[in-house]
Amino acid sequence: MSLSFTRSTKTSRIAALLAVVLVALLIATPFLASTATQQLIGQMMIYIALASLWNLLAGYTGLVSVGQQAYVGLGVYIMVSFTIYLGLHPYFAIPLAGVLAALISMPVAKLVFRLQGAYFAIGTWVVAEVFRLIASQLGSVGLGGGSGTSIPTPVMQALAVNKFWREASIYWLALSLGIGALALVYGLLRSRIGLALTAIRDSEIASSSLGVNIGRIKYGVYVATAALTAMVG
Repeated sequence: MSLSFTRSTKTSRIAALLAVVLVALLIATPFLASTATQQLIGQMMIYIALASLWNLLAGYTGLVSVGQQAYVGLGVYIMVSFTIYLGLHPYFAIPLAGVLAALISMPVAKLVFRLQGAYFAIGTWVVAEVFRLIASQLGSVGLGGGSGTSIPTPVMQALAVNKFWREASIYWLALSLGIGALALVYGLLRSRIGLALTAIRDSEIASSSLGVNIGRIKYGVYVATAALTAMVG
């Protein structure tokens, strides 16, 4: 007797086709819809990306963080600093913000991972408050302190040659972040790491007995979500 396995069904193939059509329509939105609709969809994509990353962190890894807004703000401050003081194009500043956020999150993870359960959640909130207090002192360096600042007009004008393409570029960037986060989480959960995450979610004791390195996986997911959250922010 032979066994056969399939990774797709007729329903999943139809769903994949509809997803491709939907993505194509979303890409074409700047040419089909108003600016208000374009901005609304762009904001939805950002929220989808943030929700997907938080679900990966809390829903599968069991790290209920209530301080991820710290990395949203951190990413924005880093990106704006790079564009204002180093003259970097925003498209280059965004991934660099993610890299720096990952580096900063490493010692933070070492600190908050000393806590468990509700204490971990409280610890992440305290970290976010520390970040906020630090940000409130940044007014003296031209970043607006707690109220923030805006990207200078010349930097925004460098995104595209006119207003239409500039708004379309911002929309496509938000769209790529939203779809990219969904695709990343989906692909990760279908990998060996995703299998380990599912095992951790169901039972840490059982997954540990099967050889899953819980600490290393949780640490990696925390750092990765921090970096991606900073980029999305």
